[in-house]
Amino acid sequence: MKLIRNILGKAIIFFDRTFAPTPVKRSAEAQAMIDEKTKNLALYQYHMCPFCVKVRRTMTRLNLHIELRDAKGNETFANELLNEGGKKQVPCLRIQNEDGSVNWMYESDTINQYLESLTAAGK
Repeated sequence: MKLIRNILGKAIIFFDRTFAPTPVKRSAEAQAMIDEKTKNLALYQYHMCPFCVKVRRTMTRLNLHIELRDAKGNETFANELLNEGGKKQVPCLRIQNEDGSVNWMYESDTINQYLESLTAAGK
């Protein structure tokens, strides 16, 4: 089973790189505004997870600069995800609010909708 998952994961990564979305182009000022909105976001993910790839593709398409934290390859990130987020599930978007509170958002569709809303507000 692990072998099959590994092969499928590598195929997903290959096709993701081969058919990468074209990032949206913005003025420097508009991009700076979007970067400001995303500076306190971090995506906990696994490199070969198809749902994580889905979120990363949205990030690429929307030209969002969000820190990626590989929860599979880094014990610290895995522990943060479990201890602070409440469960070891990816993708998970960590949102640090201006008041210092933190929200943890799970599910690729929910995360993608949130990311779309960030850029829609900047148009």
